[in-house]
Amino acid sequence: MRPEDAPDLVRLWEEVVPRASAEQMLVDMELVVDQSLASARDRIVVAECDGRLAGAVYLRVGPMSPLHVEPVVQAVSPHVLPEFRRHGVGRALMDAAVAHAEEKGIGHVASASLSASREAHRFLARLALAPQAVLRVAPTQVVRAKLSSRRPARSQTGGRPALGQVLAARRSQRRQRDLV
Repeated sequence: MRPEDAPDLVRLWEEVVPRASAEQMLVDMELVVDQSLASARDRIVVAECDGRLAGAVYLRVGPMSPLHVEPVVQAVSPHVLPEFRRHGVGRALMDAAVAHAEEKGIGHVASASLSASREAHRFLARLALAPQAVLRVAPTQVVRAKLSSRRPARSQTGGRPALGQVLAARRSQRRQRDLV
């Protein structure tokens, strides 16, 4: 991995790089590359074929999750350019992730792929990587709007549910009990 690989990485990871101007994406990728080069935990592995970038993966050592602190090597955005697929490049990138885990004495490797990438999901599944969670993402203001639109009606005093709602809920519960 060399700092001058940043433009190629922007093209490779264009689906996962935040949308911005070409200049900003390059600046951001240069920062990512610099951080990985300076980090003892992170590294970017680049695969080349005939001197051309064929694929890359960002490897990061971190906890499995904030609640499961066992370390894991995260293979972030393993990606192979279409013209190099089915030539062992993806397998070589994931092999680098496993080797990194072995070097560090880490017992697990994790990876993620774009939700719409069926081919990537199948590739990772063939390597025994099973789904552990679904990460859902939305802009903060959209989630706030959805939460606000679904708030239950409140009485004007005390912030408790309106009496009519409480009575309706009790009637529904009573009807369900009577049906059983």
